[in-house]
Amino acid sequence: MIVDVHHHAIPRRVLDLFARDPVYGVAVEGDTWRGGNHVDFEIRPQFVDAGAKLEQLDELGIEGAIVSGIPPLFYYELDAEAGRAVCAANNEGLAELAAESRGRLWWMGHVPLQDPGLAAQMTRELAAQGAVGLHVGTSIAGRRLDEPDFEPFWAAAAKSGLPVEIHPDFTYDRHPALAPYYLNNVVGLPLETTLTIERLICAGVLDRHPRLRIVLLHAGGFFPYQAGRLRHARTVRPELAESPADPWGYFGQVVVDTITHDPAALGYLVERVGADNVLLGTDLPFDMAPHDPLALVRDGVSEELFDRLVRTNPARVYGLDPQSRPTRSEES
Repeated sequence: MIVDVHHHAIPRRVLDLFARDPVYGVAVEGDTWRGGNHVDFEIRPQFVDAGAKLEQLDELGIEGAIVSGIPPLFYYELDAEAGRAVCAANNEGLAELAAESRGRLWWMGHVPLQDPGLAAQMTRELAAQGAVGLHVGTSIAGRRLDEPDFEPFWAAAAKSGLPVEIHPDFTYDRHPALAPYYLNNVVGLPLETTLTIERLICAGVLDRHPRLRIVLLHAGGFFPYQAGRLRHARTVRPELAESPADPWGYFGQVVVDTITHDPAALGYLVERVGADNVLLGTDLPFDMAPHDPLALVRDGVSEELFDRLVRTNPARVYGLDPQSRPTRSEES
C-alpha cells in the first residue's frame, strides 16, 4: 500500500471544542478559520471529512495516509488543562476519521507538551488507543525539546515504540527577515526542523534514548545537506566538546519525508541518508503539498527505490504491518 506519512486533518471534535470554549481564540465562520495560531484560511472538506480525504488521495494515486492534526492545534502556550482538552479532542477525532476510512487512514496522537509529565502520561496511553505515532511541534511556546524538562516525555515516547513526528512550528520564534514573501514557511519551517534535530543530537537526547525514532518533515529541513558543518564545528569549537562526533550516524534512528519540491534534491537526499530512511510525505491538504507527490518521487529515484519510499518504509517505521512494528519494551 502506498502510504503518505505527512498528512493533516482538523477533526470535527476540535471545531466543536472551539465553539464551546473561547480560550482557543478561533471562530469558524462558514468554511473559514479565523484567529488562533494561524492566518485565516479555508477549511476545505479534505481537512474534516474522511470521504473527501480519501477522494483526494485516490486522485493522486495514494492508497492510505497517517493523519495528524494541523500545527495550529498544538496550543502549547495555554495552560495544561486547555492543552489536554484540545489534544484529547484531536486524538478522539482522528481515531474517528480512521475508523471511517475502511482501513486506509491511521492517526498520530498529540500530547500537551507544556506539561511534560502529563504529556508522558498521555503518551503511555496512546498506543493502546490505536495511535501509530506521536505528532509534536518544534517549539513549546519558545521552550526547546532538548531542554531537561522534556526528559519524561522522551522516555515515555521511547518506551512506547511510537515514532515521533516533529513538525516545524514557527508560531513563537519568528525572525523578522522572514516576514515578507511567505519566507516564514519557505525558509522558516526547514530552519525550525534543522534547529530542533541538531539541538536534540547535541544535547544527547538520541543517545540517552536509543529506541526513540524521529521523523523529520520537509525532507529534514537543512539538516541532511548541512550536517557536515555541524560535524566540523564539533572538531574546532569548545561549545560542542561534549556533543556527539558524527551527526550523520543518527540516520536510521532519524528518518525524513520526501517533500523537497525538487526531484534532484530528493535523489541526493536518498543517496546521502539512505533509501531506508526516506518516506513518502505530502503535507496534504495544505497548498504547500507537491502538486503530484508520486511524480516527484518517481522523477527523483529508480522504480525499485520508489517502491521502498512509498510502500515499504512507511509500513516499517509506523508498524502498519504487525510483523514490522517496533518492539514496545523497556529501553536497554
